[in-house]
Amino acid sequence: MRFNFVYILLFFSLTVFSQNEQLAQNYFDRGEFEKAIVVYEDVLKVQPYNYPVLLKSIACYQQLKQYEKAEQLIQSRIEKMKLDNLYVELGYNYQLQKNQEKADKYYAIALDKIKENPNNVYGIAYAFEQKVLVEKAIKAYEIGKSGNPNLNFDYQLALLQGQLGNMELMTDKLLDFAFSNPANLPMVQNQLMRFITEDTSESFNAYLKKALLLRTQKTQDIFWNQFLSWYFVQQKEFGKAFIQEKAIFKRQPDNFYTIINLAKLAVQEDENEMATEILQFILDNTQDLGLQMEAHHHLLSMEIEKASEKEFPAIREKLNLLLKKYGISPYSMQLQILSAHFDAFYLKQFETAKNTLTKALELPLNNYQKAEVKDELADILLLDEKFNQAIIYYAQIEDDLKNDEIGHQASLKMAKASYFKGDFEWAQKQFKVLKSSSSQLIANDALELFLLISDNTVEDSTQVALKKFSKADFLLYQNKTAEALKAFKTILTEHKGQAIEDETLLKVGQLYEKQSDFQQALLLYQQILDNHKESIYTDEALFYSAEIYRKNLQDVEKAKALYEKVIFNHQDSIHFVDARTNFRKLRGDTNL
Repeated sequence: MRFNFVYILLFFSLTVFSQNEQLAQNYFDRGEFEKAIVVYEDVLKVQPYNYPVLLKSIACYQQLKQYEKAEQLIQSRIEKMKLDNLYVELGYNYQLQKNQEKADKYYAIALDKIKENPNNVYGIAYAFEQKVLVEKAIKAYEIGKSGNPNLNFDYQLALLQGQLGNMELMTDKLLDFAFSNPANLPMVQNQLMRFITEDTSESFNAYLKKALLLRTQKTQDIFWNQFLSWYFVQQKEFGKAFIQEKAIFKRQPDNFYTIINLAKLAVQEDENEMATEILQFILDNTQDLGLQMEAHHHLLSMEIEKASEKEFPAIREKLNLLLKKYGISPYSMQLQILSAHFDAFYLKQFETAKNTLTKALELPLNNYQKAEVKDELADILLLDEKFNQAIIYYAQIEDDLKNDEIGHQASLKMAKASYFKGDFEWAQKQFKVLKSSSSQLIANDALELFLLISDNTVEDSTQVALKKFSKADFLLYQNKTAEALKAFKTILTEHKGQAIEDETLLKVGQLYEKQSDFQQALLLYQQILDNHKESIYTDEALFYSAEIYRKNLQDVEKAKALYEKVIFNHQDSIHFVDARTNFRKLRGDTNL
């Protein structure tokens, strides 16, 4: 009984002090240092060795310019706690009083403590970093390393050099650290990626590329080929990345993982020519059936997307031959799904497609494979205007993979099915939830459709224009391009100047672009820019126009001007990174 009472009392005490710390932290965060220090002083009386509270107390005194109290507290804890990094706090306390001579005296004592024991470097260097005393922190790490050569502070020193603006030195140290500590390569690449993204002058990109090329030339270690390949992928220079991957393959012929990933990235970026070359290389150099099937899947997917109707029989024959070669099993699942997709969306053979997928569900599949099959089956049912059946399958995926992106994607498709069906109220509720998705693509799609329904319901409670738009959008989903274009153009005529106009202009522009009528597409995009300056589609209109001028009309100056508008006026756009990369290429930057 006595033990339980003591335990409860101890637990209660700890809870109270934890609450007090939180209260003091709240005061501190709001800049109410007089209130914060009162609470912190009470906590320190009971917990004199609570280091975080000690530092907050010192900071409060300093904010209140009570430097003597701060010094007394620091000195007392140096004696009691024997923490050498508190000499940094003491020096900083004098620095705040403009007494640099005394500040340097205590900074020197702190550095001497590292000479006495190199392990002191961790706390002391960190204390210097916290005070943004970068050069002192660098010196601390250097002293620690000289005292114990086994200690490695390349990463910390690299970042500190970066803070001083010594970008080349930072780059070299990060690369050296990554080479000596390969397990920390992702951490180094994340840091470099931040500087690659923020570099506006391109000087950092230029030096990083040069440093990697030099290391690749000086040593035969494939580590540098892999690193250089990573660099080229960040710049979307897939051809250059592929050169590095082939060099790696010569020494590690069984490693196809990065090559297949490179092919996928090229496909995602519509670099189809490069993707085809990479995928063909895989087919020519592997006996792995799984890799072969994946390569064939990507190649056929690209071929289907570009195919004309007269090419459909040849594609159907290729699919039949591949399914015969690899058989019907869980391992050929992607080919089976692609076959069903082709039958439904291109040949309009819905029953054949459904039959393929229904049989696939009888195979011993894991949850993710089942989800993929059900997702395609739902897409096909939706295509065949079996809205309720499609929604049932999407709901099953959502239920089976609740916390997975696949489940969220199914939720989005379910909401879209209701939108196509004309059930706008229910669809909008789902889009409202999904616009907060952790996946940017899902969130963006959900937000666009949420705003589409909201804007066009406020202006027209009968939703006449919205109903026409969703029907036209569904025709587009069904791959009935000519009918969809006609329906969208009717909306532009009958609902001119209404809220639906900017979305419709974008859709019509995209359809003309798909038909290679680039001048018409540009006219539609320009109408958005001229007449709907506040539209959420302004960045799309700018970016799509720039892409047409760059890719199709080869008008560099017009493309640059449009990319520049995305860069300076739409920094939150999903097209921002691509716009900046393409602008740099057109500007003639050679260090991409």
